[in-house]
Amino acid sequence: MKLDAIDLKLVALLQKNCKQTTKELADQLTLSTTAVYERIKKLEKQQIITDYVAVVNKDKINRSFMAISHVKIKSHSKDAIIQFEKKIHQIPEVLECFHVSGEYDYILKIGVADMEAYREFMLSKLTTMEEVQSTHSMFVIQEVKSLKTYPIL
Repeated sequence: MKLDAIDLKLVALLQKNCKQTTKELADQLTLSTTAVYERIKKLEKQQIITDYVAVVNKDKINRSFMAISHVKIKSHSKDAIIQFEKKIHQIPEVLECFHVSGEYDYILKIGVADMEAYREFMLSKLTTMEEVQSTHSMFVIQEVKSLKTYPIL
């Protein structure tokens, strides 16, 4: 599906605030509410819009300690990769996981309450996984840029 300028503007408006009514969006796009509704349904059907979420303040939910962990796995077999990724999906402290090239196999973004919680996470969850060979952790001093949306260029 090729997105036209109106679709792109609609996606940008929804990323900024997905709680806007169809009427509010229609007013901003100078379209009818029916046209906007149909465009949104088309964007959802084509999986351009895949979900609607609330962004929470991590400090308010006791998850402000951020760590980045590089993970090297023991085996690169298909089964080992599938098992590791399946286990990672079950760990709520892992906010993001990237399978990468280079010296390490995965990069994890981990959010916990504090250093003690991170230590417990490492000792009881990550390093107990049989697929994990080694890890290397870094701790976030300050979050300089963290986008919650994809800029529409």
